[in-house]
Amino acid sequence: MKPITDVKVVKTTESAFIRPFSLIFKQGGNEIKWDLIDSHNGVFVIIYNRTRNTLVCVKQFRPGVYYKSIPECDRPKDGYIDTVKYPPSIGLTVEFCAGIVDKNKTLEEIAVDEVREECGYEVKVSDMEKIISCRAALSTAGSIMTFFYTEVTDQMKISEGGGLAHEGEDIEVVEYTIPEIRDIITQSEVLNGSSSFLFGLMWFLTNKIVLNK
Repeated sequence: MKPITDVKVVKTTESAFIRPFSLIFKQGGNEIKWDLIDSHNGVFVIIYNRTRNTLVCVKQFRPGVYYKSIPECDRPKDGYIDTVKYPPSIGLTVEFCAGIVDKNKTLEEIAVDEVREECGYEVKVSDMEKIISCRAALSTAGSIMTFFYTEVTDQMKISEGGGLAHEGEDIEVVEYTIPEIRDIITQSEVLNGSSSFLFGLMWFLTNKIVLNK
């Protein structure tokens, strides 16, 4: 990944990805105002490389994780962040290949695109096994996230992946062995991974590794 510098906090004026708004309703006669974010639904893809017996994942800089990793007393409301005191590496996360649903395509087609763009593997729609669709960010967005599973081999690798540069993506492809996966889910804290990532790891170990023993 390219180095990250000049990190600055600014106010959002408009966004192609989220729209903040509020919902006002009455419950038991009391009026309640709830702040929300209108955001895209998404897909996650758990990718298993049969050649090397590894899970293919992605590492990338997540600004939200970076900002929340800084003690509240040192988070500026606007202006530059001291990246010497708080290096951008604290905002690096490990995730499954994923993408937002913003195209006129099926979820499976979007998942295929993301696998090719982020991880460099050419898979087919028929290779996508749907796992589950569920809600995310329940209190603020309620977006629907759909998980898929697919298997690849080294022969299916067509590029290094890394995401689409014109969309601001700078992704590193990383792989984890089965022992490494088991080690991750037994930790008391996994602050560089999301609940969806941990769910996917546990699903894989339960439904693929156990069944193949």
